[in-house]
Formats: sequence, structure tokens, C-alpha cells
Amino acid sequence: MTRSRFRVPHTLVLLFSMVLIAQVMTWILPQGQFERHMNEHGREEVVAGTYERLEGAGRLPWYKAFTAVPDGFAAAQDIIFFVFLVGGAFAVLRRTGAIDELIAWLLARFAGRPGLLISGGVLLFAAGSSTIGMAEEYMPFVPVLLILARGMGFDAITAIGILCIGYGAGYGAAAINPFTVLIAQDVAGLQPTSGLAYRLVLFVIFVAVGIHHVYRYASMVSADPSRSLMLGVSTDEAVVYESPTVHGFSRMHRLVLLIVVAAIALLVWGIKAHHWYLNEMGALFLALSLLLILITRMDIDEGARAFCAGAAELTTTALLIGFARTIQVVLDEGMVVDTIIYGVAQPLTQLGPTLAATGMLAFQSLCNLFIPSGSGQAYVTMPLMAPLADLVGIERQVAVLAYQFGDGLTNILVPTNAVLVGILAMAGVPYDRWVRFVMPFMVKMWVLGALALAVAVWIGYR
Repeated sequence: MTRSRFRVPHTLVLLFSMVLIAQVMTWILPQGQFERHMNEHGREEVVAGTYERLEGAGRLPWYKAFTAVPDGFAAAQDIIFFVFLVGGAFAVLRRTGAIDELIAWLLARFAGRPGLLISGGVLLFAAGSSTIGMAEEYMPFVPVLLILARGMGFDAITAIGILCIGYGAGYGAAAINPFTVLIAQDVAGLQPTSGLAYRLVLFVIFVAVGIHHVYRYASMVSADPSRSLMLGVSTDEAVVYESPTVHGFSRMHRLVLLIVVAAIALLVWGIKAHHWYLNEMGALFLALSLLLILITRMDIDEGARAFCAGAAELTTTALLIGFARTIQVVLDEGMVVDTIIYGVAQPLTQLGPTLAATGMLAFQSLCNLFIPSGSGQAYVTMPLMAPLADLVGIERQVAVLAYQFGDGLTNILVPTNAVLVGILAMAGVPYDRWVRFVMPFMVKMWVLGALALAVAVWIGYR
């Protein structure tokens, strides 16, 4: 008689369970709010010391967990539509044959040198996140990484590890990320980009630890596939990106790849120079699809079918993103987010400088579960953490660094981060398997972060 083994529920089940838990929290926790005001830049900020309980405020009805789902989809509509457009564009690109030829060339180039793929990939994604705050922009790279990793004998977790470990390390030790560092420094009243040298040192350390973590796992899977965390995972619902059948580069293939490179360069320029976001990026991928169809003289109906098929393959991804955002919608409408922040922040005033800095890291890490937006978290928490830093005798730059670690590193752990949920869904990686891979890395990062904050306190980092 065999015992039934526990099976982790589908990611959608886990997310909706968290929606229900969030609703229960809105019934148990007291409702409260901080006062907010508009700063000189037209941004809403929390006013420290103004938290008040809301007496007599109505509680959410029992059915809110269900009616909040469409609201969650509406709140996440920009990233959902972006995912559909990226899926369609990639399908059109695959139909040209150029990407298959490129992958075949890369496989031959990296054959016997997996360290080059892993180290170069982690460093590249970390640099993009550290400098211009790239996150959603990485989704188009998921299919390419999956095919490259599988072609070298690795699993899907290795592919996603290259991307997400780089993304997390880059955000955690961001040098000039305009969506986190610069906003937090602005709210804290610090000079923009100040303290750069120390963050660059931390960036090198964090990325090195990330490369080691991914390479160690990849080597283990390559040597013994039975040790893969994806073992036994059903791929029925995963998007399948088949290994390419190659015939050799043609002039048309080279032209297609040149256009794609130009589109990526335009994307980076638009983000940096004109603050493009998901709408503009989605429009660029749509325009790229049309241009590729015209350049390759693909039948327009064939191109349309490929685009629709590529978008349809990401329907599950879109659903998971919408449910992930629903959790935040319930907590916001239940008016308990400020209560959670206030309750966690209060004990920090009783600690000494070094312990308070470490406590700020724990506080910001927890906040990222409820406010997964980096800029949103900065506007809510930094008006509280900056004065708190003054009270406990540490520099405000240390409080900003604690915010960076808490927000950036946990971006690749919390299931309320729609970008993470979308990437995992595209790769067919169950959330529980991802946690088993990333948690040892997170422990290393939290320890390093705590040590970095202690050193920052000791040296008077400013």
C-alpha cells in the first residue's frame, strides 16, 4: 500500500488562496491610514507620525475576494497586454527562422562553456536592472534562454535563474535605478546618485554570489538530471519553445536580426531618454512584428495566425498576473496596508543603530509582499524610514540602502510580484519549485545585506 504524496497546488490555487487570506486580514486587522501630501515634484508621499485608525470604516463584504479579481486584472492590464504583445511578436520572429539560426549558432559557440552563458547572462540582466530599472522588459528573453539552456543540458529553472537572479541582484544593489534608488533618495532628501561607490562594490559582490548560485545548480543538473527541481513537473500547461531546426544563415536572417537589435536599442533609448513604459514597449513589439512580416514577405494571414498563436500561448501567464495583482487590490481596499506598515515600523524605534538598520531590511522585505511596486514602496515607506533613521542615529543613506535590499531582492521571491509570476508561468516553472531554488540565494543575500548595512552604519555611509 503506497502512501499518497503531498502535491503542491497549482500556482493559480496558491494565488487565489492568498486573495482569500488577504480578505481575512482586512477583517482581523484594524483599519488605518497615514496622511499623504503632494511633494514639490507632484508625487504623493506619506506624512510621518500621522497614522490614525479609521473608526467606523466599512469592512469588505464577504464576496470581495471574487469581485476584486476583475479589479486586479484592470490594475494589471498594462503588463497583461504587454505579455500578449510580446508573445505574438516572438512567435512572428520565430516564424522568420532567424532566431532558430541564431540559437543554433549560440549553442555551438557556448558548447562546453556553460559558465560563459551563465556569468554573462546574470551580469547583463543585473546591469540592466541596476542602471535603468529593467524588469518587465526581460520577458521577451524567456523563450531564448529556455531554448539555450535546454540545448546545453540544463533545465528551465537554470534558464529562469540566469534572468531572475540577475534581475534581483541588480535591483538589490542598484547603482542609479531611477525607479528605486533615485526616488528613495529624493524622498529622503538626499543628493541623487550619492553613495554610488559603496553600491558599486555591493553590486560586484551580489552578482558574483548570484553567478555562483546559478552555476552550481546548473552543474549539478547537467551531471545528474535526476536532481533537477523540475523532475516530475507536468509540462502540459507550459509554453513549449521547441529547439530549432537549422539550415544556415541567409542574408534575410541577418537582416531580421539586425532589425531586432535596432528595436532593442530603440527600446533602451526610449526607456532612458523618454521614460517609456509598458504601453510604448508593447507598441514597439507590435510594430516590430509588422515590420518583420513585410521585410520577409511573409503572407500577411500567416503572420497574423502566428501572432495570435503566440499571444494565446501566454493566456495562463496573463491569468496569473491578474490574480497576483488582486492580492494588493484587496489589501488596499480593505485599508490595512498602512496598518501593517505602522505595526512593523514601531518596534524599530526601540533598537540600536546597527540592529535598527537590519530591522529596516526586514521591514522593507515584508512590505514588498504587500507593495510589490518599487516606486510605490518608496513613496509609502521612505517618509517613515528617513525620520526613523534620524531618531536611531544612522544616516538616511543607510535607510535608502535597506529599502533597496528589501525591495529589490525580494522581487524574485514574493508571489505578489506580477513580473516574477509572469516569467515563471512563461517557463512552466511551478512557484514552489522556484522557491526551493531561490531561497538559499535569498538567505545568502539577506546575510550579506545585513552585513553591508552594519558596515554602512560603522563607516557613516552617506
